[in-house]
Amino acid sequence: MITYSLSKQQARRFLLQHQRLVPGMLPGGKTGIFQYVRHVGCIQYDPLSIAGHNHELVLQARIPDFVPAMANELLYTDRLLIDGWDKNMSIYCTEDWPYFSRRREAAAARHNGDELLLKTMEQVREALEARGPLSSLDLEGKEKMNWAWAPARVTRAALETMYFRGEVSVHHRVHTRRYYDFTARLLPEHLLRAGEPNPLEEQYHDWYVLRRIGSLGLQWNKSGDGWLGISGLKSKERTAAVERLLRNDSIREVRVEDVKLPLYMRTADAPGLGAVLAGDASDGDGSAEAAEQGGFAAVLAPLDNLLWDRELIRQLFGFQYRWEVYKPAADREYGYYVLPLLFGDRFIARLEPVMNKKTGVLSILRWWWEPGEALNAGMIPALAGAIASLARCNRAGSVAFSPETVRTGGLGLLEEAVHNLCNSRTD
Repeated sequence: MITYSLSKQQARRFLLQHQRLVPGMLPGGKTGIFQYVRHVGCIQYDPLSIAGHNHELVLQARIPDFVPAMANELLYTDRLLIDGWDKNMSIYCTEDWPYFSRRREAAAARHNGDELLLKTMEQVREALEARGPLSSLDLEGKEKMNWAWAPARVTRAALETMYFRGEVSVHHRVHTRRYYDFTARLLPEHLLRAGEPNPLEEQYHDWYVLRRIGSLGLQWNKSGDGWLGISGLKSKERTAAVERLLRNDSIREVRVEDVKLPLYMRTADAPGLGAVLAGDASDGDGSAEAAEQGGFAAVLAPLDNLLWDRELIRQLFGFQYRWEVYKPAADREYGYYVLPLLFGDRFIARLEPVMNKKTGVLSILRWWWEPGEALNAGMIPALAGAIASLARCNRAGSVAFSPETVRTGGLGLLEEAVHNLCNSRTD
C-alpha cells in the first residue's frame, strides 16, 4: 500500500488544486463547468437564493466569467447535466444515470401499496401525455397526504414519486419551481437501456466510496456530512469498501501532520499531488506567500464541495464554518447567509451578501475578518475580482458595501476597487 506523508500546507494546496480553486485550471464557459462536475461527481443544489443558488456559487468560484445561463443550458438544453439525488439534491453528469438505478429501484419499492398514490400517478401520466412538461401546480386536486416533511397534495406526491423512480425528470425550472417531463423524452436511449454497472452490492459500495472521495479530494473514514446521501452504507460497509479500494490501489492513504486519522485520495489524482509536491520543492520553504503569488481569491458557496466535511477543514485550514440558515436568529454566531472568503491557501474572512433583484444591487451587509487578518494592498485585486465574480453570478448592476462594514472592516480601498471593477461596467 502506498502512503503519502504531507504537511498541512501541502494537504491544503492539494485540496485547492483538486477543487480547481487555483488560477487557470478550468476553461471558461460550459466546457469548464462540465469538466469540473465530471471531476468531482456532483455539486449540491439548494433552493435558497440570497446571493445566488448554491450550485451557481460553487461554479462562479471556479469558472472564469461564469453566469447562471451556462449551467441552465447544460441542464435543460444540452442535457449533459441532470438534476438528481447524490449528496442530497445535486447536479451530476447525465452519463452517470445508470449508476443510480439502485436508488430509483428503491424508490419504486416504496408506496407500492398506496392505491390513491398509484391512481394519481396514472392521472399524472395522462396529463403529461396530453399537455407536455408540467409542474405540481399545473395538476388538479386538493386532496393531501403525509409527504416528506409535511402534508402535500397527492398530485405533487405522485409527480415527485415518479421523479424519484426515474420515470420523469426535470425538464426545466422557473426560478426554483421544477417542470417535469417523461425521462424517455429527455435522455438518450442508450442510457435508459443501460444495465446496472455495479450488480453486486460490494461493487456499488466501492464505486460510491471512490466517487465520494473524489468529490472532496481528501476524505477520512469517519462519519460526517461528506458521506451523506449514500443509502445502505453504514460505517461497517464503508470500512470494508475502503479496505478493498486500498488493496486494488484505487485509493491511497495520506497521512497529514497533526491529523490523527488517515485520509484517502483517489489513485487517479496522484499526478496532481505530485505536482503540488514538486512545486513545494521548487519553492524552497513552501511559504504561504508562494501560495498567494497567483493572487487567487474566491467567495465560496455554503455547500461547496471543499466544505462538505467541515471538521476536516477545521483541522487542515484552522477555519470553522457553519451554515446558520436553519438556526434561530438568537443562536447565530454570524448571520443567516454568510459565505467564506478564500485567499491563496487560507480563509481570511466571511461576508454576508444579499442580492436585491428589484434594484439590481448586491449588498455586502457585514464582514468578519478571521483572527490575525486585515486588508493589505496586495490582496485588493484578487478580493475585488472575487466580489466581481459574485456580482456577475447574481447579474448585479452594482455592488454596495454597508457604511458600517467599510468602517469596521477597514474596507475603504476594497470598496473603491470593487466600484472601479464592477459598478462602472457597461455590459
